[in-house]
Amino acid sequence: MDSGGPDTPSGPPTFAPPVKRSVTIAGHQTAISLEPIFWIALRHAAAQQNVPINALIARIDVARLAADPAPNLASAIRCWLFAQNQQSE
Repeated sequence: MDSGGPDTPSGPPTFAPPVKRSVTIAGHQTAISLEPIFWIALRHAAAQQNVPINALIARIDVARLAADPAPNLASAIRCWLFAQNQQSE
């Protein structure tokens, strides 16, 4: 069955189900479910900032907790990545 959209040149299909991964934030483990394209973008952003992915997620977490109301962490990561992409254009 078709994935509903074009495949990215060197990665997963554009429309792939979320993948759950465990990360440690401020000494606590949590699970985050993101689509593969967002995990790839997050790893790329962490590499660009020369920080581990957990450190970048922790920064995003601090920023999201300052919002009222605070979104869930997966939504905050997606929004942060989108905002970063918009700033780079």
